[in-house]
Amino acid sequence: MEYYCKKYEDEVGTLPEKYRSYIGRKVSFILISILLTGGIFLYSLSVGNADLTIFEITRTILGMPTELTHSKSIIWNLRIPRAIAAIIAGVALSISGVVLQSILRNPLGSPYTLGISHAAAFGATLSILAGTRNWLPMLDLPYMTTLSAFAFSLISTLTILAIAKYKNATPEVLILVGVALSSLLTAATMLLQFFADDSELPEIVFWTFGDLGRAYWESIYIMGFITLLASAYFFYNRWNYNAIDAGDEVARGLGVNVDRVRLTGMLVASLATAAAVSFLGIIGFVGLVCPHIARRFVGDDQRFLIPSACIVGAVLLLASDVAARLIIAPYVLPVGIITAFMGAPLFLYLLIRGYSH
Repeated sequence: MEYYCKKYEDEVGTLPEKYRSYIGRKVSFILISILLTGGIFLYSLSVGNADLTIFEITRTILGMPTELTHSKSIIWNLRIPRAIAAIIAGVALSISGVVLQSILRNPLGSPYTLGISHAAAFGATLSILAGTRNWLPMLDLPYMTTLSAFAFSLISTLTILAIAKYKNATPEVLILVGVALSSLLTAATMLLQFFADDSELPEIVFWTFGDLGRAYWESIYIMGFITLLASAYFFYNRWNYNAIDAGDEVARGLGVNVDRVRLTGMLVASLATAAAVSFLGIIGFVGLVCPHIARRFVGDDQRFLIPSACIVGAVLLLASDVAARLIIAPYVLPVGIITAFMGAPLFLYLLIRGYSH
C-alpha cells in the first residue's frame, strides 16, 4: 500500500513540471517569433533603391541627424508604412485563417478559399471601371474603390452565412460554396478586365496581384484598428474554439452556442480580411498556410495557436516583401506573387507530410 501511495505522489509531483515544460516550449516559440519579426522589420527598412544602414535607420527613428538628408522621408513615408502594413495584413489574414479552420473544422478554411479576397478584387475592379467611365459619379471619389472592395467582401460572406443559416449547410458545404464563389468572382473580374482600356488595366491588375507599395498612414490606422478589434474578439473566444475543435456535440455539451460562434466568427474574420484586402489587394496563401505552420510548433490549443499564427503571418509577409524588393532589384515585385510562390509549395509539403487538422 505504501508503495502505491509513494508512486502516486511521485507521478502527481512530476505533472506540474511536465506541464510547465509543455507550456514553456509554446511560449518560447512565440517569443522567438516576436524577436524574428523585429529583426526582419529592421532589415526591411534598409532594403530598397536607397541603401540605408541599421545605424542610420536607428538614428532617423530616434530623431537624430544623419548624413543622408532624405533618409527621414524615405523611412517615415515609404518603408515604415510598408513594413507596418505587412505586419498588420499578415496578422489579419493569419488570424482569420486559423479561426475559419477551427470553426469550420476544415484545414482548407481561409479567406482565400472562401472567396472573400476574390470578392474584394471584383468590387475594386467594378469601382475602377465605374469611376473612370462616369457610370456613377460618386464612385470617382477618394476611398470609393476601397469601400467597394470592402462591401463586396461582406456580400460574399453574407451569402455564405445565408446558405449556412437557411439550408443547414455543413462546414464542408460552406468550403465548397466558397470555392464556387471564388470561381464565379474570378471569372467576373476577368470579364471586366477584358473590357478595360490601357489606362484602367494597370490599376485593376494591382488588385489581382496584391501589393504593399500603396500602404500609407491613413490606411494603416484603419487596418490596424479593425485587426486589433478582431484579434481581441478571437482571443476572447479561444475556449469556444477549443470546444468546437472537439466536435459540435461536445461543444454544445459544454454550453457553447456553436451556430452563433461559427456565424459570428466568419463575419468578424471577413471584416479583418476585407480591411487588409481592400487596401492592399489579394494576398493569397497567408491565411491558409500560416495556421498550419504555427500548429506544427504549438499544437491545436487556441490559447497559443491564435497568437502564434498572428506572428507567423507577420513574419511570412514581411519576409515576402523583402524578397519582392531583392529578387529583381531595383524593380519591386507585387508581394502577392511572392506569397503564392512561397505558400503553394509549403502547403503541398504539409499535405505530403500527412498533416491532418
